[in-house]
Amino acid sequence: MNSIIKYCMCFLMLGLVAGNCFADGRPDKPNVVLILIDDLGWQDVQCYDIDKPCPYETPNIDQLSKEGVKFLQAYSPAPTCSPSRGAILTGKHPARLQRTHVVGGAPPMPINEKISRVITPWYKGRLSVDETTIPEVLKTNGYVTGHVGKWHIAIHHDAYPQPKDHGFDYSVSDRGVTNRMKPHRLTGFATKDSNDLYQLDKNGFPKDPNNLNALNFLNKNKSKPFFLYYATWLVHAPIQTRCKALLEKYCKKLNVPFPTDPIGWDIEGQNNPYYASMVEMLDYYVGQVINYLRETEDPRWKGHKLIENTYVIFTSDNGGMEGHHGEVITDNYPLDKGKINAKEGGTRVPLIITGPGIKPNQTSNVMVNGIDFFPTILSWTGSKYEKEKEFDGLDLSELLASNPKDKELVINKNGKVRETILHHFPHGPMHSTIRVGDYKLIHNFDPEKGAELYRLYENGNNRLDIEEMKDLSKDLPLMTKKLDQLLLDTLKSMDAALPFYNPYCESDIPYKNGICEFVGNGKEEHSVWAKFKEKGNKVIEANLLYTLNGGAKYEEWFQMKATVEEGNIVKADLPKGATHYVFNIIDEHNFLVSYPRMGRNANLKIKKHSIKAFSVKEVDNSIDTNKN
Repeated sequence: MNSIIKYCMCFLMLGLVAGNCFADGRPDKPNVVLILIDDLGWQDVQCYDIDKPCPYETPNIDQLSKEGVKFLQAYSPAPTCSPSRGAILTGKHPARLQRTHVVGGAPPMPINEKISRVITPWYKGRLSVDETTIPEVLKTNGYVTGHVGKWHIAIHHDAYPQPKDHGFDYSVSDRGVTNRMKPHRLTGFATKDSNDLYQLDKNGFPKDPNNLNALNFLNKNKSKPFFLYYATWLVHAPIQTRCKALLEKYCKKLNVPFPTDPIGWDIEGQNNPYYASMVEMLDYYVGQVINYLRETEDPRWKGHKLIENTYVIFTSDNGGMEGHHGEVITDNYPLDKGKINAKEGGTRVPLIITGPGIKPNQTSNVMVNGIDFFPTILSWTGSKYEKEKEFDGLDLSELLASNPKDKELVINKNGKVRETILHHFPHGPMHSTIRVGDYKLIHNFDPEKGAELYRLYENGNNRLDIEEMKDLSKDLPLMTKKLDQLLLDTLKSMDAALPFYNPYCESDIPYKNGICEFVGNGKEEHSVWAKFKEKGNKVIEANLLYTLNGGAKYEEWFQMKATVEEGNIVKADLPKGATHYVFNIIDEHNFLVSYPRMGRNANLKIKKHSIKAFSVKEVDNSIDTNKN
């Protein structure tokens, strides 16, 4: 069938589905609950078992999967939390938002100046308030909007902008049971004492203030159409549990000794009893929210429960965190790697969607992404947004209502079926990936590494190499080259920031000896300048990095273009209020040279880059006479 014709038919079918959905007196503005878990891996939930049973018990999440659609090939927008969260709320790709990792808002620096061959580019520390979010649009359609739990869409959890700056009516960010246990994780277990903030309930689980806040929002706003963004702090570090009984249970179930030393955990696999306890606690709290919806009368629809007119999206912000220094947390096997890596273990996530018109007990192998939630929610709620064409995500409402197994129901704005999923992660392993149908290509930005190619599936359903163990790049060079170019072209279309080469690393990189040399700098009224001398490589681009709050607790840096003028002068108008600045120039061979030379990130434990930058107050017009 011609894709354009099918595209039109989808909208016709969607109208029929919506008409049938509301013909029974159902309120025409359904509720939406988006449950975003922190660091939950694809194999951390029992209903996602594919090779061997998951030891973590998740009865409530498993039950939710039976009530709607369970996606086996769902992806987070990014392999870390902050970019995923911003992308979900805006429906835009992290590369387009220039928010590809956590924290951000810092001058580009190598992790290790002597060893790192590649420098991560500058990326934003915040989601700009100019970006339109889900709650902002829903509010124009009469919805009350609430955020509970983790935010992390600014340079720090407590930094500007906060949820209410992005359209939420209600927001509370209590860490709940994940507040660090003191003095260590074998102390401070919850008790039955009524004065205990985490008092054990009748089922032996600690009360979670974060979860109670979610229930409170639902109870107070059940008489209105509502959107709840419930972003749990679980199961992120610190890896701990306030429920001693659960810790004892999993020590016995996993056949590991009850810990006597609170430091670390070195048994590989899914054998960490602290983490196992966290997952079951998470499941319990999710169950409380879903049960509230199941058991509570809908004030807008007499004789019916809230759940009957509520869409629920359950997912994770990235793949499971397999471990950190001194501690094995979990294992994403058969997927490779985990959080902070764009391989399957870092980006594939559990995704369950239930709601009106969605049939129960369905499993889908269609590729979907967290950036699809915004356009989908618009369709569910009948909300209007004049800039829908700016979405990178696609509307899944027809797929969910009609046939979750039919990938041809996920259609882009050009009327074509979506075949690709892209992740841009110019950090850590320094790579970007693109999945096109059954194949996945990994583009490594390190000049010593080539592209990798894997075939994950046959015909989208039959598993071949989801482990990403059989690199086919040498066997299929033409396909590798084609997909690699497609990835780079797509990134270019998004104006994605790409990494640079580090001229100061000890490894040999072609043309490294031809980098330019700065020889002076100065300030004239509102302009700042720097002079450089070319030594072989031609300078083709320049940027000014500046901060408005140098030395502050949440020091944040911004980037703007600088001009390269005759006489090898780099010049920029300094933004009003800037306190410190740095020049970056990039040459024809992609080497980045900063002035002042910033060194390496490891030297900045307090993350205050102004220590090494030029201070606006201290700059004089000068030429460094020691360099000629």
